Amino acid sequence: MKIGSIDLGERPIFLAPMEDVTDIAFRLLCKQFGADMVYTEFISSDALVRFVNKTTQKLTICDEERPVAMQIYGREVEPMVEAAKIVEAAKPDILDINFGCPVKKVAGKGAGAGMLQNIPKMLEITKAVVDAVNIPVTVKTRLGWDSNSKVIVELAEQLQDCGIAALTIHGRTRSQMYTGEADWTLIGEVKNNPRMHIPIIGNGDITTPQQVKEYFDRYGVDAIMVGRATFGRPWIFKEIKHYLETGEELPPLTFDWKMNVLREQVNQSIDRLDERRGIIHVRRHLAASPLFKGIPNFRDTRIAMLRANTREELFTIFEKIIAEHGQAEASL
Repeated sequence: MKIGSIDLGERPIFLAPMEDVTDIAFRLLCKQFGADMVYTEFISSDALVRFVNKTTQKLTICDEERPVAMQIYGREVEPMVEAAKIVEAAKPDILDINFGCPVKKVAGKGAGAGMLQNIPKMLEITKAVVDAVNIPVTVKTRLGWDSNSKVIVELAEQLQDCGIAALTIHGRTRSQMYTGEADWTLIGEVKNNPRMHIPIIGNGDITTPQQVKEYFDRYGVDAIMVGRATFGRPWIFKEIKHYLETGEELPPLTFDWKMNVLREQVNQSIDRLDERRGIIHVRRHLAASPLFKGIPNFRDTRIAMLRANTREELFTIFEKIIAEHGQAEASL
């Protein structure tokens, strides 16, 4: 599968762009475990053209994470074009446009998935950005605004006509936010549309390697993007890749090995930010990690883990978790 001239191999797996999640440290970790392409956190075009410091920091990428896509969002043509040129100067492999973010502070202002209520403006922005840069431009969007306006099959053709190099579709409408189940049937319809020739990337509710293979086979997508299932589990890419290559589940990774990965993630987060902000940043991953599910009487330890304010305090709790898990295993 290729996006522009970038060869991503057969059945590639991507790390989804996620705000406050896919910083450079986490992208590198997912790349280490087999992600074929990673995406930055989304970047506000309005903030970027004003060179807001926190926003320009998101332009930092490194060669070890390539191929890497940088994602922007906005609701007006001129700042989106200007932002696209700034992003291109940062030298990502791909520029992605976010027309899918459903959160109120983005979609409620007409950007992200809000553009699904103004298709002509969405197409105008897309065409202008494609014409403004020399790197491949891709789009990520949803099925439609709500259940009465699932426009993605026609919209995909229109976006392709604007010159995009690939399209990622999340299998929900904006009104669904992240509730219910992702519906991949329309993603499959887009892929099977004989008019479509660009790669189609499926996204939504991917949590297991078996599901990845099933969705590749059933819907025929060119690539699959994994989002929330990576929280506290960046090794999911290792599990998926092994299953796609062998048809067998990866031999179980040890609890200690997984804890060491989380420890590495904490260290990277602290090194990138500082101790206080780094620990706050990584709490989302610790809270969502499936690693701690099923541990008996874990509630108090979990609360302490998510309240820890220093590396030493957090790692002391990690050691306690490892010791208690080892004792529980020994008693079985």
